[in-house]
Amino acid sequence: MPTENTIKATIEQHWLASERGDIVAEHAMYAEQAVLDYPQSGERFRGRETIAAQRGEHPADRHFTVLRITGGGAVWVSECVITYDGAPTYSVSIMEFAGGEVTHETQYFADPFDAPESRRALSEGMPG
Repeated sequence: MPTENTIKATIEQHWLASERGDIVAEHAMYAEQAVLDYPQSGERFRGRETIAAQRGEHPADRHFTVLRITGGGAVWVSECVITYDGAPTYSVSIMEFAGGEVTHETQYFADPFDAPESRRALSEGMPG
């Protein structure tokens, strides 16, 4: 049984491989029958090869910045900024593990927006 440190390191390697464009290393942590859901577009991808294929054919120049990885046990969350052709998009990836492999991932995407003037006096800027 993999330790939490091992799982976190595996996720970190996944995002580094994503940044390098190394499609094989990026998807090495997925179970053969893994499922990837994109709720905002209503898409579900079944199987490691299908998941890798749809990401590998993405036409944009992509870059990945990991803000935080948290989790424990079977459920881990990555908060990232994915830049598509220079435009940043915030992403939350929820990964479910079994036997050291991702069996299910749900990924959400959100574009940045300006804070309303009414809240500016109450908030401070986030790091990064």
